[in-house]
Amino acid sequence: MYKSTRSKNENSEITSSKAIINGMASDGGLYVLENIPKIDIEELSYLNYQELAIRVMDLLLDDFTSEEIRKIVYQAYDDKFDITSIVNLVKTRDCYFLELYHGQTLAFKDMALSVLPLLLQEAKKKNSVKDRTIVLTATSGDTGSAALSGFSKQEDIDIIVFYPTSGISEIQEKQMLSFSGNHSKVIALDGNFDDAQRLVKTAFNDLRLKQFHLSSANSINIGRLIPQVVYYFYSYSKLLEEEAIEVGEKINFVVPTGNFGNILAAYIAKKMGLPVNKLICASNTNNVLTDFFRKGIYNRQREFIKTSSPSMDILISSNLERLLYYASGNNESLVSELMKYLIEKGNYQINEKIKKGLGDFYANFATEEETLMAINKEFQESNYLIDTHTAVAYSVYEKYVLETGDMTRTVITSTAHPFKFPKAVCQALKMDYNGKDDFTLIEELSKRSNIRIPRSILELKEIYSRTIWSQSEAYRNLEKLLGEIHEKN
Repeated sequence: MYKSTRSKNENSEITSSKAIINGMASDGGLYVLENIPKIDIEELSYLNYQELAIRVMDLLLDDFTSEEIRKIVYQAYDDKFDITSIVNLVKTRDCYFLELYHGQTLAFKDMALSVLPLLLQEAKKKNSVKDRTIVLTATSGDTGSAALSGFSKQEDIDIIVFYPTSGISEIQEKQMLSFSGNHSKVIALDGNFDDAQRLVKTAFNDLRLKQFHLSSANSINIGRLIPQVVYYFYSYSKLLEEEAIEVGEKINFVVPTGNFGNILAAYIAKKMGLPVNKLICASNTNNVLTDFFRKGIYNRQREFIKTSSPSMDILISSNLERLLYYASGNNESLVSELMKYLIEKGNYQINEKIKKGLGDFYANFATEEETLMAINKEFQESNYLIDTHTAVAYSVYEKYVLETGDMTRTVITSTAHPFKFPKAVCQALKMDYNGKDDFTLIEELSKRSNIRIPRSILELKEIYSRTIWSQSEAYRNLEKLLGEIHEKN
């Protein structure tokens, strides 16, 4: 059963299907499992990705049957992914890269957003929800296109995606706009990701909008988070299969982090029994999380910096609330108080108990220069091309080793295809990129790296128009759009 991070009410526990339908709790909190189940690592060895996903998700989705989960998993992880293994674990000189970008939109978000629409559809059946669902989603780049792709075939669900007007790559924007249709709206918000996320959260907490059946595709939805737990177990299973580690041997994970959902999934995997030594939280120059883990203070009142790793350009990391819940010993009152401080004052400071509960983590950040240097170094020394977000993670990993001397086997989550950010990658490789569009640069990168251009990119050359909302008009426009969708259906 799931409950809110902010509610002490014993009657507030709900099933996983209802948590998925709701997206967020009515008190503004996020749904969590109070007691996370354990799993036997040895049972997971040599399973393919789909079978392992069924095992893991079966433990976390309390009111879904094993057969329902099996049907969803095999429907989600099919030929939409360009490799049969779904993900790929690549060894380079000093670490492993877990490639999570082989889905339709070439980012790790496909791993969960191929599953969430099917979970939501099944959850509605279970709870006899016949009303149309409107999914509201804020994106800093990749979530939007993955959500639009995942929900595109769901006839009883509409989706509205908000993204910042600048800061994302041309490829990211074209991917989103290419999915605009009868049941999907893509809107550029004149602001940053935090502004878009605030718009979505405000809508969820507005009693006037309760007439609309709203849900979310962001990682605030537990149905988005659960599928992400799987690939951490899978990477461990592959290391066992390759005899790189022994059963029970601990490994490190390095995760490029913005909204804190991906690394929280790794944390949940550890609580389920995955042998993890250290979870390395990698930030770009929007390093609010680095300060949090190092100083115990979360302060969003700082300059928002647009970087070459836009999916991490975030100052309010929503999923950190779930970590606070677990690290505080499931103290709902304290979490509620901290979130109130964040909303009203823009910052909060954690107590000693929570600090002790963060021992699984190491945090650091990479500058723009260090990010580009990491891309160049990995390509020159290992002939392996990584994107900007993965480069942030690799740069932080090098700092971690230098600082700690820890040579534990380490897996870096590679979260996006390098061709999604061609200007930055070309700049890192010291290629001429001035005056060239993304598609020209991708062709040049393909020749340089000997990596084929994914079909999903080749299909994006059409020119798409975009809708832009100013912040002053955004909420009024959203209310109007929700009404139009409701009337139409």
